[in-house]
This record gives sequence, C-alpha cells and structure tokens, in this order.
Amino acid sequence: MCLSSPIPGQKQTPSVGHCNGSCSLDRNGNRSEPSVPNGGELKHRGHATDATSHTLVKDEENLGYKEENAVYKEQQLLQQQDQKLKEAEQVEEEEEYHPQIRWPDLGAQAFLHIGALYGLYQLFYANFYTFLWVVVTVWVSGIGITAGAHRLWSHKSYTASLPLRILLAFAFSIAGQRDAYTWALDHRIHHKFSETDADPHNAKRGFFFAHVGWLFLTPHPKVVAKRKVIDMSDLEADAVCMFQRKYYIPLFALCSIILPVAVPWYFWNEDLWMSFWINFNMRFTWTLNVAFFVNSVAHMYGNKPYDKNLMSTEAPIVSLLAMGEGWHNYHHVFPWDYKTGEFGNYSLNITTGFIDFCAWLGLATGRKSVSPDMVLRRAKKCGDGTRFLDDDHAHEDPVWGFGDKDIPREDIVELAKMQN
Repeated sequence: MCLSSPIPGQKQTPSVGHCNGSCSLDRNGNRSEPSVPNGGELKHRGHATDATSHTLVKDEENLGYKEENAVYKEQQLLQQQDQKLKEAEQVEEEEEYHPQIRWPDLGAQAFLHIGALYGLYQLFYANFYTFLWVVVTVWVSGIGITAGAHRLWSHKSYTASLPLRILLAFAFSIAGQRDAYTWALDHRIHHKFSETDADPHNAKRGFFFAHVGWLFLTPHPKVVAKRKVIDMSDLEADAVCMFQRKYYIPLFALCSIILPVAVPWYFWNEDLWMSFWINFNMRFTWTLNVAFFVNSVAHMYGNKPYDKNLMSTEAPIVSLLAMGEGWHNYHHVFPWDYKTGEFGNYSLNITTGFIDFCAWLGLATGRKSVSPDMVLRRAKKCGDGTRFLDDDHAHEDPVWGFGDKDIPREDIVELAKMQN
C-alpha cells in the first residue's frame, strides 16, 4: 500500500495494482520525500518491480476480465449445457418412439369402412323402414357419445340421475366406441395435453392421424404415461359407468351388432345380409367418422374467437353433423359448459336440447355454464377478433390513445408506474 498523501487540489486517477502518488524508501528504511518532476505533476509508479504482477494485471485488463464477467460467462455456459442436454433428450426421445401399426386394429378399420361402402350401396335397395331405423340408431348412439361419454362422464358438466345414466350407457354401447371409462380417460388427456405428444390424437401429426390413424398406431409413450396419472375417481365411483366397462364386450355384441341388425329383420322382414351391412358397418362407420371430425376438422379449419393460441376451431358444419360438438374453440376454453358452445340453437346443438329436456323431466341437474362476462373477458384477451363482428361489442377493444376512459384498469396502473 502507498503511504504518501495526495497533493491537495490534484485529481487522482486510481489504477488497479498501482500507488496513488510517488513514494520510496531510502537505504535506512526511512521514507523519502516525493520528487515532483515536470512542474509538479506526479508520475505513477508501482509498489514494486515485480514483473509477474505487472504482467498478470496487464493481461487481465487486456482480456477485459472482471469478476461479474466470470459469473456471467459461467451462467451462460450452464445455460448452453442445459440447452444441449434438452436437445439431446428430445433427439433421444424422437429416436426411441417409432409408431407401429397394430394390424388387428387396422384390419378392423378396413373391414368397417369397406363394408360401409357396400352397406351404402345396399341401402338403395332396402326397405324404407330400414332407412328410418338407421337414422334413429345413429341419433340415439350419438346422444350416448355427446351427452353421455363426453359432456357427462368426461367433463362432469351436469349431473345425471340413475335412470338417465343407464339410458346413456345403453346408447353409448350402441355407438360401440369402447367403454365410457376408457373414452373419457383419453378425452381428459386430450384436453389436458392438447396438441402435444401426450395427446392421443394430436392434430399436429396431421389430419389423417387425428381423424383415424391414432386408432391403429401404437400410442406415444407420453400418452401411455398420462393415462396413469389422470384422476378418474369420479367415474370409478359410478356403478353404471364401471358396469358398462366390465361387460363391454357382451354389451357391444348385443347393443351395437345384434339389436340394430335384428330389429329390421324381425319386424319388417328385411334381408338379414342386407341389414348387417347397413345397420352395423354403415351405421357404425358413419357415427365413428362424424365423432372424429371433431378431432380433425374442428382442430384445423375455422375461426378461433375465444383463444387464437389453440388449434381447436369453431366448425358449424361439424356441429350440425355431430349434434352440437363443433363449437370446439369455445369448448377447449370452457370444457365444463354443458352446452359446449356460446351460440347456436337446438338445430345446431341437439345434445343441449336433449339435456335441457332431461332437466325439465327432473333427470338432469347441476347444468354448468359460463357467464357472458367470462366469455367476453376471454375473447377480448385471447381471441382472434371474430367474436365481436356481429354484436354490440364490436368496438370495445380499440382506444384513441392515452387518456381514453376505455383503457383497461390494469393497463392504466402499469402506465402510471412507468411514468413515475
């Protein structure tokens, strides 16, 4: 450390590793007076003549070394290592998952669809009552899917009495789309992990996969993992749902094959061969594809008035065919709403009409819905703007500038903080 005092009135310039002022010791160890050459200017000299110390300091200065830079570089290095690790894990995961065709399932789908085309041909020669019977069974099985497996068991959007649950389980068994428990499990996963590897019918993997390919390809490992963690305790406590799951195979044979095929043959002497291809293959395949339009069409084509960040869309044509299930952007934002949509009358949402009718009979209670204010808040915050085109709220979002009374309160608070 330098022991000399600074000259009064002279500006000092500190330097790392250097003394402020000139100081030295004589041979006896006493301090000598500083010399002031060049008109009183002090020349800075180091403590000692240690060349290694000068070199180290000079090297550090040339390299721009500072302690905070060292910490920053260490953090940056850790971040780079973490990123590389994540990329390696992603590559490893992608390499590990190779979807395989489940040939029995593919064969079943081929049989159903080819047979459906043959059944459609046979329908032109069938009894008119057979055509009406197809319409009835399609409608009843559709209610089993929409009001039963979907809105009741998957989303708990209303409460159904025991007689209504039995009716819905029977109707869903006619549809033949697995048991209600399994259907609801995959549907809950679909909502929780939509458009990710954990989504059973991830629309990002393409239209065909989302529509039907997922039925005969081995699921992604993340789908299998998520099936083990989704809470299904409410369905496990439902005796009707668990009965339908336990006896699904005989119920499928009875409700989806024997009953639809035998009724036309027994009551109006329809040809049994013809009845099979029409009332099983064609009817089953129609119901299957309409239900899966929700997974494919309603995740790819249409507006997103409630959340533009989701893939799900508003698809009126799907709502018409699927009995009200096509208001899908709304449904993914508010999955607990028993109507699954904000707009559309009963003609575009038959299922809502059915549930309302059951409520009128006292068979359904606790219908859950969404308030208009909640819908507006979400649409204004996240929607693509199409929600406001045809109503009184068309000009709620724009403001003319700072000071406009319509600026949201949270924005006003933030602006005030920025000005202080």
